[in-house]
Amino acid sequence: MTLNVSRTNPGSPNSAPFTADGDDDPRRYEHLSTIRLEDPDAVARAAKARRRHPGLKYGRQNFIVAADHPARGALAVGNDPVAMADRRQLLDRLQIALANPDVDGVLASPDIMDDLLLLGALEGKLIFGSMNRGGLSGLVNEFDDRFTGHTAAALEALGADGGKMLTRICLGDPDTVSMLEATAKAIDSLAERKLIAMVEPFLSVRENGRVRNDLSTDAVIKSIAIAEGLGSTSAYTWMKLPVVPDMERVMAATTMPTVLLGGDPEGTQDEVFATWEAALALPGVQGLTVGRTLLYPQDGDVAGAVAAAASLLKHTTEVSE
Repeated sequence: MTLNVSRTNPGSPNSAPFTADGDDDPRRYEHLSTIRLEDPDAVARAAKARRRHPGLKYGRQNFIVAADHPARGALAVGNDPVAMADRRQLLDRLQIALANPDVDGVLASPDIMDDLLLLGALEGKLIFGSMNRGGLSGLVNEFDDRFTGHTAAALEALGADGGKMLTRICLGDPDTVSMLEATAKAIDSLAERKLIAMVEPFLSVRENGRVRNDLSTDAVIKSIAIAEGLGSTSAYTWMKLPVVPDMERVMAATTMPTVLLGGDPEGTQDEVFATWEAALALPGVQGLTVGRTLLYPQDGDVAGAVAAAASLLKHTTEVSE
């Protein structure tokens, strides 16, 4: 079942600008609750029945929409601390994004993934599950980022393409070493099943009680060096990296397929897209994995933001000499 979602209010992205079937009905996703109550096996059936993505090719960059932030308690977008709190609006926005044929897939936590499967929104799409969500935003031991989401076995059962793990490395926090060990084990578990491990590394620090990722070029390069050595094999490992100054040096640090993350950037949409476009032209960059920037754009136009981002991707299968 696919929901017909239309946009009726071009105002603030946080002011409920979406409606289902022409009416902003608060019961529009009630059928998901009914299915979960009466027929929970429907999730597994939907996963088994869905059409898979045709496959990955070098030179054809992929566009993946990220929707795993709420599971870590990260609900903020811009100045709105609870922008992602309304699950109905989030599902509306995700369906609009996934309806664009240039969007290849989704990166989601299990709860959102199951909703999208039940909605029939993942036909022909790549699926990446979010694996470690235990490092809750603001948690006293946030760096102890335990694997509380998808397991490799669960992703295999879903017919997923891989799993993603946030890998924040704090040299001053003793929880980092156990997090790195758990990440290495997850990479191995995915590789045993020939599933992609999408590793998102940062060098991070805690300042005034909050975790801050160091987005300097040298810090990103160092995080790559650590992350790409995790696990007993890197055969199925990808990098998920922020766009920072001097991306040529960043991409020189790895031979692994790399997708660019969007985060919650500052600046206008045009400025952000210009930095993405430059980075997408670099060797090894396989595409974008972006969430909040496109699902909650400043002008509220999700379809327009997604289409604009999709236009930046390269779709040639020719390999440069």
